[in-house]
Amino acid sequence: MPSILMVSGGTLCKRWRMGVQVRKPGGHTSWCIVIDHEGERKTIAVGSRQAAERVKREVEARLALGGMAFLQPERPARPTLAEYATGWLKNVEHERKPSTTGFYGQFLRLYVLPRFGESRLDDIKREDVKRFISELVVREFAKNTIRLAVTTLRAVMNAAAEDELIENNPAQGLGRFVKSEKATREATSLKPKEVERLLAAARTELSLADYALIFTAVRAGLREGEIAALQWGDIQFDDSEEDADRYIVVQRKYDRRWSHKMLTPKSKKPRRVDISRELGRVLLQLGDDRLVKAFAKGKSDISDELVFPSEAGTPIEMNNFSERIFKPLLSRAGLRRIRFHDLRHSYGSLLIQAGASLAYIRDQMGHSSIQVTVDIYGHLIPGANVAYVDKLDQPTSPQQSATQPQQKAQLESDGFEEARPNQWLGGRDSNPDTQIQSLQSYR
Repeated sequence: MPSILMVSGGTLCKRWRMGVQVRKPGGHTSWCIVIDHEGERKTIAVGSRQAAERVKREVEARLALGGMAFLQPERPARPTLAEYATGWLKNVEHERKPSTTGFYGQFLRLYVLPRFGESRLDDIKREDVKRFISELVVREFAKNTIRLAVTTLRAVMNAAAEDELIENNPAQGLGRFVKSEKATREATSLKPKEVERLLAAARTELSLADYALIFTAVRAGLREGEIAALQWGDIQFDDSEEDADRYIVVQRKYDRRWSHKMLTPKSKKPRRVDISRELGRVLLQLGDDRLVKAFAKGKSDISDELVFPSEAGTPIEMNNFSERIFKPLLSRAGLRRIRFHDLRHSYGSLLIQAGASLAYIRDQMGHSSIQVTVDIYGHLIPGANVAYVDKLDQPTSPQQSATQPQQKAQLESDGFEEARPNQWLGGRDSNPDTQIQSLQSYR
């Protein structure tokens, strides 16, 4: 540390020059003030750079009045929650997906900052958080909203504790008792005959592109964002009817809600989804049509183009497609009202009932584990299980194991075709946004 020499009574005395700097040292998620005094250095985490600059001025002012003694009995003023949250949210942007950043930003703006924004971090006590929860309850917010608001506050305060701005997180453990009244949604799926009716109606009433989109959802089980992000270069077509090397590489999804950018899939890694012969033929027909149009414009390669773009060439807005195309199609086909995402559930259910292994379904659907597959789709095979209890009503006789022909006959009687290798394609639900954009945004 630089110093100056002064003469005192004929003796050279060394006095250290005091300095206060604003930095962001390695290992810290927040901006800090670094104080050098008499050969010692003290680093204090503050939060955002703006807050650090303000604390720096306060420290310098107090130093000018009374020296460094104030650092020992008391700490510099902590930033307000609003100041600290600004820097924290920027770190979240770098470390998390845009959907996570958007969620935290929304709940900070709507619930946390109006209540605690002007409070300094070390002034927020556990009783304050409890009163915050009570206030939200009195205002009759949904329990899930209250839980997520407390989750956001807890995340901010956790980071403040890691930066040693507070000793304990006052929101820790609170909010988990505010249980969501949101009912667990069981996966809804169409039966085989219903799928046939849907595809028959789509084939006769929709354009080739819209029919291919619905067919892809039913036969490949892609999520809505994955469908919107699908490019022609992601599809591997077979060379002949006997060629089983046909699949879709799912390597991105379109985030329509927060960033409006292409992101990695939900699993954060690509997956290969096998496709059926019929889906391959439909997509190939659509690709040939697009290639002819590209040739007319002097372009010979469409591998980097979207398979299902809007009329403007941008990623399709799936909510609009669902409202304007899919739901009216359900009515015309005489089918019950389901979500577009339920076509993905239908795909998983049909694979289970066709006899596909759980490991194969997990890989096709892009689930993190087989347990997820069982939890979501296990209840969708009642026809296959009820046969066992029906056998209890039969007269006592030597037990016979179910043979392959018996299983095949049972499936066919229920409306399922025999499962064959490579017959199937490919490998928070998104929160539905009821706002409908312009007509062009869906095709």
